Amino acid sequence: MLPYARRQQILQLLDEKDFVTVEQIVSSMEGVSESTVRRDMKAMADEGLLNLLRGGASKVTEGSQDTIIHSRLSLNTDAKEKIARYAASLVRDGEVIYLDAGSTPLRMVKYVRDKSIKIVTTNLLIFQEMAGARAECIVVGGEVLLDTGSAVGALTVSTLEDMYFDRAFLGITGFSQQSGVSTPSLQEAQKKKVVKNNSRHTYVLADSSKSGKVTMCKVFDLSEVTIICEKDLDILKDFKNYYIAE
Repeated sequence: MLPYARRQQILQLLDEKDFVTVEQIVSSMEGVSESTVRRDMKAMADEGLLNLLRGGASKVTEGSQDTIIHSRLSLNTDAKEKIARYAASLVRDGEVIYLDAGSTPLRMVKYVRDKSIKIVTTNLLIFQEMAGARAECIVVGGEVLLDTGSAVGALTVSTLEDMYFDRAFLGITGFSQQSGVSTPSLQEAQKKKVVKNNSRHTYVLADSSKSGKVTMCKVFDLSEVTIICEKDLDILKDFKNYYIAE
C-alpha cells in the first residue's frame, strides 16, 4: 500500500472514531507493519493532520484556529470533490468568477480551467493549476498567509473593491444557525465581505464537517449567501439558499 493510501485510511478511521489505537490501524491494513504505521503517524502529526497520543492518535479539532492548507487538502476529500464539481457546473462561458482561498475552491480549478471565463483569485495555489488552461487567471496580491496560501490585507482589499464578479465561490471554516458563516481571520472576513458586495451570486463551499463550528469572525448570516454542501443538513432546511452536491 502506498504511503498516500495509508494516510488517507488513517484519516478515514479518525473521521469515524476520533481516536484510534496503533493496533486498530495495523489491523485495518493488510501487509502493513506496526513500525510503518508509527512512521506514518509521526509524519502526519508533524503536518498537523492528527494528534499523537500514547498508543494511538486522535483527530485534529480546528476550534477557532485555521488549519494549514496541506492538512485541509487531505481531509473530507470525497465531500469537497462533490462540492467543487457541482459548484463548477454553475459557471457559464463568458463569466468572471472569483475563487477564494481554501481547499475546496482549489479543487474547482480542474473543472473550470478549460471554460471561456476569467478567474480572479486570492488563492496563490491556484496559479500552479492553470498551466495550459483556456481560462484567463488574475492573481490578486497582498500580504501572504503562508499557512493557507491566501493573499489578504489592504492591497488585496483595495484591488478587489474595484473588481466585479458574476459568481464568487468562498471557502469558510465553520457555519452555524446562530453564528452564521465564520472564519478565524479578521483579514479573511473583510476580504470575503468585499467580494460578496461586488458579486451577482455568492456561494459558500462548506462540507458537512464544518456544520456547527464557530470561529472567531462572523462573515455573513446564512441567509445572505448560497451554501453548497454535500449533505442535506437540518441546519440548512430553515434557509432557502442552499444546494446539495450529489
